Amino acid sequence: MTVLLFLVPIALLLGLTGLVAFLWALRSGQYDDLDGAAVRVLGDDDLKPRA
Repeated sequence: MTVLLFLVPIALLLGLTGLVAFLWALRSGQYDDLDGAAVRVLGDDDLKPRA
């Protein structure tokens, strides 16, 4: 039963850390362009045109 005195605060701290990290990612613009990377993968920018 005394292990709960350690596990509950640790779980709350980890949850709060995850929430803070998620909110930081939202504010820094990590989720602004969700489709851009998916479209960029399909581009052929690295191919040289045939002569």
